[in-house]
Formats: sequence, C-alpha cells, structure tokens
Amino acid sequence: MARNMQPIAKRCKALGISPAVMGYKNKETIRNPKGQMRRKKSEYAIQLNEKQKVKFVYGILEKQFASYYEKATKMHGKAGENLLILCERRLDNVVFRLGFAATRRQARQLVTHGHFTVNGKRVDIPSYLVKPGEEIAICEKSRNSAVFTELTGENAPVVLIPKWLEKAEVYSGKVIAMPEREDVDFPVEEHLIVELYSK
Repeated sequence: MARNMQPIAKRCKALGISPAVMGYKNKETIRNPKGQMRRKKSEYAIQLNEKQKVKFVYGILEKQFASYYEKATKMHGKAGENLLILCERRLDNVVFRLGFAATRRQARQLVTHGHFTVNGKRVDIPSYLVKPGEEIAICEKSRNSAVFTELTGENAPVVLIPKWLEKAEVYSGKVIAMPEREDVDFPVEEHLIVELYSK
C-alpha cells in the first residue's frame, strides 16, 4: 500500500496551512526561515498548490484524487464543491472528525487495522464513502485499547464535531446528513483545482 511519508511541519509550511488542521498542535519547523521570499508564483503553481493542499490534508494520492475529480464532475452541482464533499465523506476523515483519532493519518491506520464498524459490519477501507443514516462505531474488542482509552476517556481532547455528524455515545457516531462546502475545516479555493484539471 502506498503511503505519504512527507514531514508534516515542513509540508504544512510549504502549502501555507496550519499543522492544527492535520491534528498536530505542537508541530512547527525552523527550516528555510526565508522561504516566503521566493519570486511570485505562476498561475499554474497556485493551482497546483491548492490541489496538493487538499491531497495532503486528506492523505490521498494522485490516482485516487483524479478519480474523485472525475466522479465530482459527473455529480449534480459545482465540481469543486463535490470534490471536497467526497473527500469529507471518507471513513478515515469521519473517524477523525468524530474524535476517534488524533490525526487523519492515525485514523487511516486505525481503519486499515479493522478497529471500526459501519452499521455493525467491520470496514477496513479508509476511502469508504459514508452515507446519511450510517453509524460508525469502535469495535467492541478495540474499546479497551490504550489508543481509544486516551481518546474517549475523561481526559479526552475536546473535538468540534461538524453539524453533519452526531456523536450520541462515547464509542459511536452517526452520519445525519451529507457534508456541505462550509463544513471543510481548512481554507481552500477549490475552483483553482477545477481550473487545473480542466486544462
């Protein structure tokens, strides 16, 4: 399985996003302190930067991202918004947004290792697209593990859950609606990604 091994802080700085978006609160880099003094970026570079930002935040590689774009163009509505909504609906992202993982990378790993169920059935595919009405829960056998004890116990970090998700119980959450454009938790100009793929 292909993995993204890029350094978090360095990549966040290059893409102009906060490491907090990735779930990392104390990461920063002191490399290349004058990195912002580069020459003006071309139109293509700006468009490519937006695409790379979305890919990096959601942990998606190029082939899968391109297939999401193809799917988004065939859906009703704006292609750019549809693309972001497809990324938001990924199971690993939902696990992260519900607070069952500290980062999206950790969520991807936990899903791959089979720690979650969707409507009572174990799902180990991070790219699984959730639908309204589906319930995501931590498997019974996994609930006592150190990872989930830390994330769901008394000292669990406070997580802002988006309005399209609902966390009714400690170990489970539910998709109550389809995500919308404003539910994306980081700044992105998706129209630039559409322009890039339209060339």
